[in-house]
This record gives sequence, C-alpha cells and structure tokens, in this order.
Amino acid sequence: MNRQRLLIGLSLIIFYSSFCFAQSDDFGLDFTLEAEKKLNKQWSLNLEGELRTRDDASTNDRWSVGVGADYKLAKWLKASAGYTLLYDNNVKISYYNATDEAVLDGDAEVGEPKKCAKYWGTRHRFSVSLTASQKFGDWKFSLRERWQYTYRPEYTVDERWSYLTKSYDGKAHTYDGKGKNVLRSRLQIEYDKKGLALTPYANVELFNAWSLQKVRYTAGVDWKLSKQHSLGAFYRYQSVNTDDDDNEPNRHLIGISYKFKF
Repeated sequence: MNRQRLLIGLSLIIFYSSFCFAQSDDFGLDFTLEAEKKLNKQWSLNLEGELRTRDDASTNDRWSVGVGADYKLAKWLKASAGYTLLYDNNVKISYYNATDEAVLDGDAEVGEPKKCAKYWGTRHRFSVSLTASQKFGDWKFSLRERWQYTYRPEYTVDERWSYLTKSYDGKAHTYDGKGKNVLRSRLQIEYDKKGLALTPYANVELFNAWSLQKVRYTAGVDWKLSKQHSLGAFYRYQSVNTDDDDNEPNRHLIGISYKFKF
C-alpha cells in the first residue's frame, strides 16, 4: 500500500512538472545522497553529496559535498552549521557597452554578447541556521532561517570565445574572487502521522541579499523504508529575480534522494 502511494505521488510530481515545463523555463534533475550520525539526544552529524543538471537535464550543472552538525536547543528549536564545497559548470558572458571600440565603429550594438568563457570552478559555502517547529495533530509546521556566505575564488581562463570574430581570442582573462551573503527563509508544512511510512511536505523558500534574489517552491514526499534507510522525491520550481552569483534561470527541478542513518 505504501509503495502504491509513493508511485502515485511520484507520478503526480512528474506530471505536474511536465505540464509546467511547456513554458520557456529550464528543466533539471537533482540527485542527493546523505548520511547522518546521531551522537546523542542533542547532537548529530551529517554528510551530503549532490549532483544537479541543467539545460533540459542534458548538462551537468554542479557537484557538491557538504558536512554539517545539528544541535537540539529545545524540543521545538534546532541550531545547525555546515560547510559545502561546490564545483560549478560556469558560463560567463560579457556584453558590449557604449564605450567599446566595436560599438563605436558600428560593428556591434550595446547589449549584444561580447565574449564567453566556459569552465569548471569551485565555491566555498558556510552556513548557520535556526529551525523552529511545532506540531498540530498530524501536521508539522517549521520555519528555518539560514545565513550563508559563499566565496568564489579568483579564476583565470586561457581564452574566451568572441561573438564578433566567431573565434577564440587567445588571451587569458581573470575573473576576480567574490563573496556573497544570503539570508534564506523557509516555511514548511508536512503531514507527519505516526506509523505512516510516507511523509508528504511542501515549502517555500526566499533568498534575500539586500533584495529578493529568488524564490523556491517545493512539494515532495519522504518514504521511510526502515529505521536506517529512507528515500525522497520532490518537484521544485525556482523563480529568479536577480542573482549575479549563481547566474541561474527560472527552472523546474525533479529531485531524488537517499538517506542513511547510523
């Protein structure tokens, strides 16, 4: 019975994402593996690996591995801290402005793409968060406030593609290092009925960096196979306002996860 419910839930998620994807937004997949070790009633440690795709799931977007720790301050309040190493598939495009020689000569117009570089690069992300939760019957509500700092080290590419000459320019170019602070606020509701192996949930998460950067809407289900093993699946829509660090478009995402507790 539980398997039938999971299959129905997965089918609904896939159907909904396919329906939404009829628009011009991007589509990707997300695969996550997680291990958690409970040290005592208050402390727990976790390790997580993730692969994300983009361009209609045809291109690897990024790999990541993260470690973290949770501390239960009270029955309803949890504190967390973590570090994540991100390995991104970057596409950097520059655009012509009014002072460029090609624009002054009439060979290009302001706003047209100028040069493009594609490369894999690392980012370092640190985060701390507080999660407050409260149960009302079988329904559980939670609010998570997370501050994260992400640093992208300086990186030099050997050459860039020129849209004007239709060839590589043969010149090295350095992208400066950059740090960014973001406040992530997530409100979640889940149906957490005792004895039920399936836990459906939905949440909305806001990304703020002096202004609203992006919003994520997620609906999914977790399936507890045993005390140690669990699977998860979700559908997510990401709406981007301004995000000059990740350079992500609006995107539909299907995610699959596996978690092991020991």
